[in-house]
Amino acid sequence: MTEVVLLSCSVAAGFLGSLLGLGGGIIIVPTLTLIFGVDIRYAIAASLISIIATSSGAAAGFLEDRLTNLRLAVLLELGTVAGAMVGFLIASHIQASVLFLLFGAFLFLSALMMLRRREAGVSSTDHPWSSKLKLSQAVDYRIENVPFGLAAMFGAGILSALLGIGSGIFKVLAMDSAMKLPMKVSSATSNFMIGVTATASAGAFLLRGDVRPEIAAPVSVGILIGSWIGARAMVKMPAPLIRRIFVVVLSVVSVQMMLKGWRG
Repeated sequence: MTEVVLLSCSVAAGFLGSLLGLGGGIIIVPTLTLIFGVDIRYAIAASLISIIATSSGAAAGFLEDRLTNLRLAVLLELGTVAGAMVGFLIASHIQASVLFLLFGAFLFLSALMMLRRREAGVSSTDHPWSSKLKLSQAVDYRIENVPFGLAAMFGAGILSALLGIGSGIFKVLAMDSAMKLPMKVSSATSNFMIGVTATASAGAFLLRGDVRPEIAAPVSVGILIGSWIGARAMVKMPAPLIRRIFVVVLSVVSVQMMLKGWRG
């Protein structure tokens, strides 16, 4: 019965993760820790494994719909993989309660940032790096603040290893707010990138013995199914609705995680 419930929760997590470009970890880590009572380090490891499946399931659909910016994704992954390695090195020195508080605080801050409306939908100015590397070639938008985006992805990689969230939130926020990409492009490109980031972190957790197959297996299957559904639903949904779902999900989960961390 527990496996069925876990599988169902994982399908829902995969759907929301794919829809919002979060990778599912943002939902499954709180689910495993708050509902099933799993140690947060095992939950993070299982989440990272499932994120690889999520990225694979969602990325195929987004590539087919030509929403993913492959050139930009490859460049930004240089920052996230480096950050993931740094994050793993410091993860073992942080207490579980601190991880809960950090998780919740980051989600709450992310929700507040998404509530702030952007002045312009997309940018009309191309950053020199973007022009040189042809990041906006064959697309109908321009890309700003490329160096800041790389720095933000380094931070996203650290958070990925620490919290097991695939750092999709940070990636979507950086691409949407700072680099001024369209919301759907941000979500699709994030989905493509999180698999590489999660692989870098998950391999290290596997070597340390934190990956539990009895947890990771049903979670990965459920999230893969949910991500396939979410990838197709996102293409048909208006961007403002995606943004509102994003804020609600982050707000609810952040409160629960911070309460858990506060109680120790």
